[in-house]
Amino acid sequence: MSSIVTNIAALNGNRNLGITNAKMGKVLEKLSSGYRINRAADDAAGLGISEKMRAQIRGTTQAIRNAKDGISMIQTAEGAMDEIHSILQRMRELGVQAANDTYDTAARTSIGTELIQLRQEIDRIANATNFNGQNLLTGALTGTLGGTSANDLVVNDAVGNAIATEINVAGAKPGTYTFTYNATTDELTLTGPNGQAQVITVSAIAANGSQTLNFNQLGISIKLASTAGETADNIGAALTAAADDTIVVTGSGAAALQVGANTTAYDVMNVSFNDVRATQSTGLNLLSGGGVDWTSASTIVADNAAAQAFIDQIDAAITTLNTRRSDLGAAQNRLEHTVNSLGVAVENLTASESRIRDADVAELSSELASKTILQQAGVAVLAQANQSAQAVLSLLRG
Repeated sequence: MSSIVTNIAALNGNRNLGITNAKMGKVLEKLSSGYRINRAADDAAGLGISEKMRAQIRGTTQAIRNAKDGISMIQTAEGAMDEIHSILQRMRELGVQAANDTYDTAARTSIGTELIQLRQEIDRIANATNFNGQNLLTGALTGTLGGTSANDLVVNDAVGNAIATEINVAGAKPGTYTFTYNATTDELTLTGPNGQAQVITVSAIAANGSQTLNFNQLGISIKLASTAGETADNIGAALTAAADDTIVVTGSGAAALQVGANTTAYDVMNVSFNDVRATQSTGLNLLSGGGVDWTSASTIVADNAAAQAFIDQIDAAITTLNTRRSDLGAAQNRLEHTVNSLGVAVENLTASESRIRDADVAELSSELASKTILQQAGVAVLAQANQSAQAVLSLLRG
């Protein structure tokens, strides 16, 4: 049938041209943005996966910066401790000098005057060393064991036939930690105040043996010793009994460094910054006792015996400082490896996200060429279809 009212060929050509134009618009959008997925309609599943990856990438990138800030924090503390070390070496040198009986009382008093000034300088450095307002060398950033022997696990508490000989919470955040135990798997769980938990396997203790329950992700370790020996189930039952099922950590707690993109215990590293003040028993303990009298400049190294005792006290302080510097050095090494590991994770996650989200320019260029040809053909066909109705007019010329 010949008709001039309805041009089916033109309608068909126009419909196909519209489809081609829409597809070409999407190709141009992808090429101009550089992304294969610009809206959920492009690839709903791919969008969800890639956005989750983006969150992980950005979180991990920030975790790298956090770890580097942690390294800077440790270096700040360690730099101050290095100067304190120099002061202790000078104090020991003065102690050795005073131990020589060639000096009279006035000379020993002069030595004592310098020792007092040096001790004050150690305290000044310790109190003044801070990082973004955090005091690093006063013991503020370290956990302290609290609780009572009647209700919480403390040192010398009985754990079945074992004794808790050591409980180290220096690297823990403050709060109450609770034990739970699975007798089937011998798994002991310690859950912190923020919900973070760590699971370890408990083993039996042989006679005259010991076992360390190391909850390193939470910054807590417990050493158990037994003369008679004890089974794993009895240890687990004792630690989950009402009297000993919690550990209380007081103080401001260790510095928690967020070195991961998520909220698990594996994404947080606790670093304790111990007290190195000279006039605190929790620090370097340069106090009166053991033959040393810090009452005045004239009493510190008043005679040969006092000088000898002073040397021993300084040696103990140097050992304490060595240990605390080593702990920070080990933490810094950990953080450097953490930065390297996170960098690899960011690289690999970014590559995966790119494969999902980014546009393939070569493929889209080929598709654009195809759509351009189809568009040109569609316009030509539509023009031809519009002209076809003119042929009907020849039937009227007669």
